[in-house]
Amino acid sequence: MSVKAKKHLGQHFLKDETIAEKIANTLTENGYDHVLEIGPGMGILTKYLLDKKITTSVIEIDEESVDFLKARFLKLSQRIIFDDFLKIDVSKIYSGKPFAIIGNFPYNISSQIIFKTLKNKDQIPELSGMFQKEVAKRIASKEGSKIYGIISVLTQAFYDVEYLFTVPPSVFNPPPKVDSGVIRLIRKKNYILNVDESLFFKVVKTAFNQRRKTMRNSLKSLHLSDKLREDVIFAKRPEQLSVQEFLVLTQNIAEDVN
Repeated sequence: MSVKAKKHLGQHFLKDETIAEKIANTLTENGYDHVLEIGPGMGILTKYLLDKKITTSVIEIDEESVDFLKARFLKLSQRIIFDDFLKIDVSKIYSGKPFAIIGNFPYNISSQIIFKTLKNKDQIPELSGMFQKEVAKRIASKEGSKIYGIISVLTQAFYDVEYLFTVPPSVFNPPPKVDSGVIRLIRKKNYILNVDESLFFKVVKTAFNQRRKTMRNSLKSLHLSDKLREDVIFAKRPEQLSVQEFLVLTQNIAEDVN
């Protein structure tokens, strides 16, 4: 018995046991007792997670995969959530207790998984998983890089991001057309921003929506004072600003507006 990969769900089943075990072992198991695997498919990663001391649950949107997992892992059957991670209320999964996220994430929703993690960062101290390599590199990239952008800044404001290793297409069935990359996010000890979080998100998104322009032009829609816009930071392009500079800029904008 096996599960047929479904294109509309972005399924590419990992078939390499060594890589599956390696991904499972990226978890630090520090600061949480539970891990939620997103999109377990046929459970190649799941079986290594079940060997750990932490309690593993999985969330799967594919009914065929759910039936397969129930038959294969009897002790997991009560912890299989048949639902869409992007739609579920995360706070109800572990009654507000902290948990890690792991998975071979479907390419078509991987960025959305990151943004949902950021939204629930109080409960998620760690995330480890496989993305399309280009996306993984973007999340981990630093200022000055051409691929540094919204998801880089917002993720790194709350988490320390580490690009761990690259995975070739040949270890999947069916093989994707691109390489994959495994990254780990560990929430910062001081992850509570000292600025208005919604304004910070707005500033970052507004800046990168016109990334080829200087900050002076990309932030025009915020109607900032001429005095503030004279700051040297406004002569830079968004990809030249570090996360810390975006935080300082947000604070200055808050004071300017008030």
